[in-house]
Amino acid sequence: MSPRKRTLTIPESEFQALVQEALDGLPDEYAKRITNVAVVVEEEPSPEVLADLELEEDEDLLGLYQGLPIDKESFFQAGGQLPAKISIYRGPILRLCRTKKEVVQEVRDTVVHEIGHHFGFDDDEMPY
Repeated sequence: MSPRKRTLTIPESEFQALVQEALDGLPDEYAKRITNVAVVVEEEPSPEVLADLELEEDEDLLGLYQGLPIDKESFFQAGGQLPAKISIYRGPILRLCRTKKEVVQEVRDTVVHEIGHHFGFDDDEMPY
């Protein structure tokens, strides 16, 4: 995948802080139920992730939820299930946004969207 020009730069540490602010801003009813979810910032989705999702090179993926939604968890499931993981992709978000204000909003929207998947929401049921 050829890297596309990024017009906006925000240091990784500042971007991580924006993700943390989005998490801190979650309503308590959701925040207390995401304790076993790893939220990570990655620069770009891997080629394997893009292939698995059947995305084209020019399509940007802003975030990804990997795991079993909590509405599908069961005491009777086989052990060894990996904890859920939310990846927030810095490069695609920075390419999409023109201002820092847009980045703040997009990070928030992406974090909420991916957490929505953890709670079993489909794309068209997201709470925003």
